[in-house]
Order: sequence, then C-alpha cells, then structure tokens
Amino acid sequence: MSKKQIRILCPNGHLGFAPTKEESFWIGAETKPDYYCCDSGSDDIGPTPLGADKCASHYEWQKHDLELMLLASRKQGVPMIIGSAGDTGTNSRVDMFVEIIKDLAKKHNLPKFKLAYFYSEVDKEYIKQKMDQGIVIEGLDGRSNLSYEDLEKTDRIVAVAGVHPFIKALDMGADIIIGGRSSDCAIFAAPAIWEGFPENLSYYLGKVLECASFCAEPYGAKESVIGTITNEDVKVTAMHPNQRCTVASVAGHAMYERSNPFYEYVAGGMLDMTNCVYEQYDEKTCRITGPKFIPTEGKIKVKLEGSGKVGERYIGIAGIRDPYTIKNIDKVIEWARSQVEERFAGKKYELYYRIFGKNGVMGDLEPVKEIRSHELCVVVEGIAPTKEMAEEVTMIGTRQIFYARLPEVKGTAGTAAFVVDEVLPASPAYIWTMNHVIPVDDPLELFKVELIEVGG
Repeated sequence: MSKKQIRILCPNGHLGFAPTKEESFWIGAETKPDYYCCDSGSDDIGPTPLGADKCASHYEWQKHDLELMLLASRKQGVPMIIGSAGDTGTNSRVDMFVEIIKDLAKKHNLPKFKLAYFYSEVDKEYIKQKMDQGIVIEGLDGRSNLSYEDLEKTDRIVAVAGVHPFIKALDMGADIIIGGRSSDCAIFAAPAIWEGFPENLSYYLGKVLECASFCAEPYGAKESVIGTITNEDVKVTAMHPNQRCTVASVAGHAMYERSNPFYEYVAGGMLDMTNCVYEQYDEKTCRITGPKFIPTEGKIKVKLEGSGKVGERYIGIAGIRDPYTIKNIDKVIEWARSQVEERFAGKKYELYYRIFGKNGVMGDLEPVKEIRSHELCVVVEGIAPTKEMAEEVTMIGTRQIFYARLPEVKGTAGTAAFVVDEVLPASPAYIWTMNHVIPVDDPLELFKVELIEVGG
C-alpha cells in the first residue's frame, strides 16, 4: 500500500430512488475524491420489483444520478462504482445501466474507458442441484432452511455480492463498475481493501457511507458525504453547507437497522461495532476508530434473495364519516369479508383491509375499544390468480362496506360511506421466498466479471 488515505464520495443512499441533490455533489467533486461510489438497490422496496424484474426507481432519475457520477469521475480520471443496479441487481437491470453509461459516453463524447460489469442472478436449477447434493441452504432472520417447496414458489433469485467481484474488476483495470445485487457496504469497502487498507476499517467505511447523508444532521436525504479511510481511522464529512456529521448522527446511523445494533453481517464475515469510538473531528466531520471484522469460519456464504408471484392485485378505497359505521367498523369489515367468501367459496384468494384513522393509527382490523376519529379511510387489497377475479374480489370487498347490515340502522344509511366507483389495478403481488445463505468454494462462483471498452 502506497497511499496514506483514500477518499470516497457517496452522493445518494439509493441511486435513482429520488434524484441526487446537485449542489452538495459538486461541492464534494471539487475536493477531488479518489472514488465515486453508490448503492443503487435495496430489499426495502419489497419483493415485487425483483419478482417482476422491473425498477422501483424512475428511469430519468437513475440516468440523472449516473450522469453526475460519470462526468465527475471521468473528468478526474478516477473509478466510479455502482452496486445493485436498477434497484434489484437483476441481469436486465445491469444491462440497462450498462446501456445508460454507453449512451452518456456517446452524448458527452467521452474518451475511451474500461467498463466492468457482473450479473447476480442465480438459476433455480443450480440451487436444486446443491440441495440434491445435501447442501443446506440456511435461512436468515428466523427463516427455516430452504425447502424444495419454497424453491418451486420462487420466480427470480439474486445472489448478494461481497467485495470480491468489485476487487476483481479493479484488478482488471476497470474505470467504471456496474454491479448486480451487492452488499451495501461492499461497494465502498472493496476499493479500500483493494488499496490495502484494513478490512475492519474498510467495512466500517462502507457501513457509514452506504446511505450517504443519512449519517448527517439535520436530516436531509440525497446529499453527498465523503468518507476518508487511513490505517488508523475512518472519517466522514457532510458536503451540504448546512449539514454536519456528528457523533450522534454517525453512531445512530451505524446502529439504526440492526436487531443487535453492534453487529452487521457482511459477505465473508461480521462487522463488530461494539468497541467503536466516535469523536467530533471538526465542525462537519466525525472520526471513528475501533471496529472489528470477524471472518466467517469455513466456506464463504453468499446471501440469496428470492421472490415469487402470489397473484394479480387490485386496490379499493373507502372513506367513512358516519359515526355509527365508524363505531362498528370491525363488524362492517366482517360483513364485507363474508360477502366475498360467499361469492368465492372454495376458491383461492387473499383479502386485506388496512384502516387509517383509528385514533391516529393504521392496522389490519385490530380491536379498538373507542374510536375517537371522525373519519376513516379503508384501503382494500384483493389478490387472486387472475386479474378478473382479483378485481371482483376487491370490488365486493370494498362496496360491501356500504351495504353492511348493522343493528339499529333503519332504512338507508346514506351517509355511511363513500366508496370509489371503480377499484384500481395494482402491480401483481409477490412475496419473499428466499432470505438464505449458500456456501461456495469460490467467492466469485456466482459473479462472473466482464470488461468492455466504452467511449472514444
């Protein structure tokens, strides 16, 4: 290692999910960081984009963010690294990002550069063969080990890459890297490890940078931050003029989403933040020391995410103001459910009611002793094997709110509810079928890195 430090700019906690704010990005770019890195995906968006093989983010927003990073990195001649392309990191989303980079290079007449990319999708037959060999696909977060039944329900699988394919791409001389589904922190840890910095600090650098300005205060999303790593510490600095990275904001972000806030699983090991020390380095910068990295014993395990289609889906909305109907909302919904069951007895469907306004809370028909709200909004979700059936399930489930047969109602209850005349088509319903890890002999086994030349 020849460098005493490297600096990585992260412009957005989820590239394209909402556009990167340009002011703080260009403030950061003017300081000439060594790398521009960004995570472009998450399982927070739910299983539908993965299962349907589509983006959750707007195409123009993704293109906007890629263009900012591409122009800044090429102007400096430093690498740009993207992981989890197109929200899910499926093969089609990687291809889409590669095409965007090609188009932008042509638009701006950029000199030739090397673009590396890798896919993350895993074929179901590969998983089945492993299971046939007796290999256990271990469940995470309380899930059972993978069964043949759950595998059969799965439509699409992605493996979550660690640092290895990114390091391979850097070894190949890549200027731009577009990665399939990736561990958030690996996108940032990889260049630091490749440059020779310690694994513990490199993974912590990734953890603190992955959500960009979420680690700063006051809260403000989509603003740029810069992380600096040395052999002794990590520093993170807010680029927005009105934001600061403080002990509270950085420590809070590092621990906010874990059941055990001091540990985070990363491909190849565990990041232990138990002994982290946070110090205010300057007005806008927090310094961190003391993280540990605990390598996994035995084979490396790669996380798998799988999604399967449940059925077609429609949405209905009912607004209720009648005090008596509101008071008896549980009975009203029970009636509406019964009418759907009467029409579709013995057939497969799912029906959900989400009630907004129960004393300021939302829930699925949870009992409430006294409802003080003067108005409720009921969102009805119907799922069935076909669009036609899903529409009818939802329509009956919504309209029967108006027709509920309550005691003590004489004649019409004309002010009971307003129900939309038509229910609304929604995206098909998917569920997570896989949140598991698979042991591999080679950390690159599921991630083949390709290199092409672009521009010129």
